[in-house]
Amino acid sequence: MRLDRPVLQVALDFENLSRALTAAKEAVEGGADWVEAGTPLIKSEGLDAVRELKKAFPGHRIVADMKVMDTGAFEVEIAAKAGADIVTVLGASDDGTIADAVRGAELYGAEVMVDLLGVADPVARTRRAAELGAAAVCWHVGIDMQMAGRTPFDVLSDLAAASPLPVAVAGGLTSETVAAAVRSGAQILIVGGAITKSAQITEATRRVKEAIATQKEVASELYRRYSGEGVREAFLKVSSPNVTDAMQRQGAMHGILPHLRDPSARVVGPAVTVVTRDGDWAKPVEAIDRAGPGDVIVVDVGGGPTAVWGELASWSAHVRKVAGVVIDGAIRDVDAILDLGFPAFSRTTSSDAGEPKGHGEIGVEVHVGGQRVRPGDWIVGDLSGVVVVPRERAAEIANRALDVLEHENRVREEIRRGSTLSAVQKLERWERVG
Repeated sequence: MRLDRPVLQVALDFENLSRALTAAKEAVEGGADWVEAGTPLIKSEGLDAVRELKKAFPGHRIVADMKVMDTGAFEVEIAAKAGADIVTVLGASDDGTIADAVRGAELYGAEVMVDLLGVADPVARTRRAAELGAAAVCWHVGIDMQMAGRTPFDVLSDLAAASPLPVAVAGGLTSETVAAAVRSGAQILIVGGAITKSAQITEATRRVKEAIATQKEVASELYRRYSGEGVREAFLKVSSPNVTDAMQRQGAMHGILPHLRDPSARVVGPAVTVVTRDGDWAKPVEAIDRAGPGDVIVVDVGGGPTAVWGELASWSAHVRKVAGVVIDGAIRDVDAILDLGFPAFSRTTSSDAGEPKGHGEIGVEVHVGGQRVRPGDWIVGDLSGVVVVPRERAAEIANRALDVLEHENRVREEIRRGSTLSAVQKLERWERVG
């Protein structure tokens, strides 16, 4: 494989072929050079996906991301017969599989790209892939690794400098990062979500192409991935439904209602936990002094009907820049709290307050709205409710929630153009049988 310039490969990781074809058409209009039938698309639709893409774009190289692991020649052959110009084989597979895949590709005018996903020594494996006849290699940071904050740049420069083959790179590339990939020596830039999740795919593709051509970053608000101190920023971009979707429908507190005047309000922060008895507001108020700016006070009152929080506690928390309070029990002075704009969530409201007796603890595991909450677990709340995210998964879930939001943006655009949610998702096709 000889390339006289860097090329843009758009990865179509869709479930439904109809959506993939629409996205591909818009991406090609924006300048995409190669079109990839992603692994999810092939698993969902079979090699008909490759056939339809080749039929639609006969002048473009079609990549079948088969991730072949065994029976190299046979699987490459059926992909090539379907119209694939390039077929991926996993670098983790046996040498014999790669060599067999190359022989099968040669018979049908296709080429093999070796995917280095999960390979411990990518430089050594690349050299061996070249000896076995591969046409290119792909340095690939998978989606699950991306959600944990991994990027492809820690290895890319050394790999490209040492590789006798053209190097493709995949791993959450955007218009802000493809320029760095080109500067690092990548010749095939594989971009998926930053193009296919965009409401305006053609324009998104043009921005990526501009970044590749100029080797300068082109700003993008979405498609970034976060870690460390960026977790709060990420959670502030998404909704509580986005977060629970990212957790496979887990983490949502039940029966905890928002008291928010601003419909766009987001409450995000690590939990300061409190357990107390019905009506005993001492520990919830003392927790304000323990909380730092941006923390969320989470109070387990066991659903008690007597208020343990009100206007003055909210004022105190507001002054200390506490992000909000979540109470599995009652609050009062709701009108004043709404006027103050302090985010509060509770199971119920009550005019009646109890006494500060001092029972309970601060900084212990609690159960609120049916969810376990530990000190430091992340809380995300809005008008839809409250979700708790385990602290050790905060960066991963924040990134997955952003991915959910980005996918929804594209679905929203397809509905705006005249489709329906059922039609976009092809619900009848995917309904479970029996």
